[in-house]
Amino acid sequence: PHTSVISRFRVSKDDAGKADPASEEELLRIPQPYWNHNGGTIVFGPDGYLYVGLGDGGRRDDPEGNGQNLSTLLGSILRIDVDKRDGKLAYAIPKDNPFVGRKDARGEIWAYGVRNVWRMAFDPKTKTLWAADVGQDLWEEIDLIVRGGNYGWNLREGRHKFGAKGADARPDLIDPIYEYHHDVGKSITGGLAYRGKQVPELEGAYLYADYITGKVYALRYDASKKQVLANRPISGNVMPVFSFGEDESGEA
Repeated sequence: PHTSVISRFRVSKDDAGKADPASEEELLRIPQPYWNHNGGTIVFGPDGYLYVGLGDGGRRDDPEGNGQNLSTLLGSILRIDVDKRDGKLAYAIPKDNPFVGRKDARGEIWAYGVRNVWRMAFDPKTKTLWAADVGQDLWEEIDLIVRGGNYGWNLREGRHKFGAKGADARPDLIDPIYEYHHDVGKSITGGLAYRGKQVPELEGAYLYADYITGKVYALRYDASKKQVLANRPISGNVMPVFSFGEDESGEA
């Protein structure tokens, strides 16, 4: 209970399409203070490292301040090397991670200040790391994750000051590229940058959904201008969207 575990499994000798349960090798075990906001996305980056999305650990308001605490893995996106080991660790910490060498910080952290990243994905063409962060009171957000970035939680929610101890916009706090109010939807489900062939109209768009409303959207972003060009609904779906998947052809 209240634990996040990252394990490696090897394929079965009898069936290469199946993992062998007996081959489990535990890489990382993270105690969670509460039952919710435990993240849940792991994805390999174009650099071959494993990126891990972890929520702030739960409850309202991030009561333990994990989002802004670099000494805990919670409320962060981690970046680890699963092909090597550092000492007693079952993985290695890449030397170019932003907080390596700081006594007050965990070296595994790539970015922090997130509440509960519910799905993140790399654009296979631009290598951009897209992440959807679930809001609390009023705002859901979409972030572009960069090395060492602080995405503001629990000082900010979306592009807004959060709570009595919150902060106005600051250069050291990265605001989302897009947000939507709880009048529109109440729990974002991050998707992926579409690079498939079956729907050419969606080429390059970031697909995401809202879990509560079941609506799916395609967002277009101009990275050079740092500007959202469009956010268009994709009609047809009426069911809650838990997650997005991608096949070998890049189809969503």
